[in-house]
Amino acid sequence: MPPTVLTAGHVNWDVTLRVDRLPVPDGEATIRSQRQSGGGSAANVAAALAGLEVETGLIGSVGDDDNGLLARRGLEEAGVSLSGLRVVEDAQTAVKYLLVDDSGEVSILGNDGVNEAVRPADVDADHVRSVDHVHLTSQHPETAARIASLAADAGITVSFDPGRRFGDREYDAVLAAADVLFLTEREAAALGESDGLDRRPADRIVAVTSGADGAELRTPEGTYTHPGFDVEAVDAAGAGDAFAAGFLATRLEGTDLEDALAYANACGALTASREGARNAPTAAEVDRFLSERDE
Repeated sequence: MPPTVLTAGHVNWDVTLRVDRLPVPDGEATIRSQRQSGGGSAANVAAALAGLEVETGLIGSVGDDDNGLLARRGLEEAGVSLSGLRVVEDAQTAVKYLLVDDSGEVSILGNDGVNEAVRPADVDADHVRSVDHVHLTSQHPETAARIASLAADAGITVSFDPGRRFGDREYDAVLAAADVLFLTEREAAALGESDGLDRRPADRIVAVTSGADGAELRTPEGTYTHPGFDVEAVDAAGAGDAFAAGFLATRLEGTDLEDALAYANACGALTASREGARNAPTAAEVDRFLSERDE
């Protein structure tokens, strides 16, 4: 049977504003365009994995408002199982406003809504134990720790992407359980300084992304690097989620680290070349992209 992945974390509704520049204090920017779509790191990775033909489920929460309905509909259309998604009555789905400048750089504003309504007692242990891999993203630390513990006890591999606000949370238990960490350069530096990277399984892989400069894998056997792909960056939002999905999809199929890194970078590059965080490529698109560069 093909591998199955369960993602857990935020499910949001995104409003993307294309601006001529990111505003500075007491400054002003011009809005060039506006679009809306589903968002949230856990949801983005789940949708990207489904597009890469990986059977995927999601643990998270939305409100019963219109944005929650739209977020659910988008995930269902992508092929993500929503049996682990909690719909909270009389509540608002988290909304994030993404400001994207002409170079593709992103700043984010938002409200949390009910994107952390799932607590440890709400986690279905059998659901977690039924998959091949669990991917955790930013969420309530106790919930993430509960899911990680269930997976680790069942011999299921765990990956973790702490996200932009990781410094505000205590994720020690999740860091200790994670077999794969997905970090930006800034996050890797901060975790290294706090000894977070030392609390790890002996064979942990740390994937560090560097935007247009590609990414590297830090493993016990050594470091693997890939320079990335030369594409015109339009919107960096969601590129890291697509990278994670590409890496997991290939590694779960047994692909070696160097090829998995190249595939993940291709997923990230293709996403960055498109508008919106929910624009990860399909498996066919990635294969075509890579084959064109091999010619």
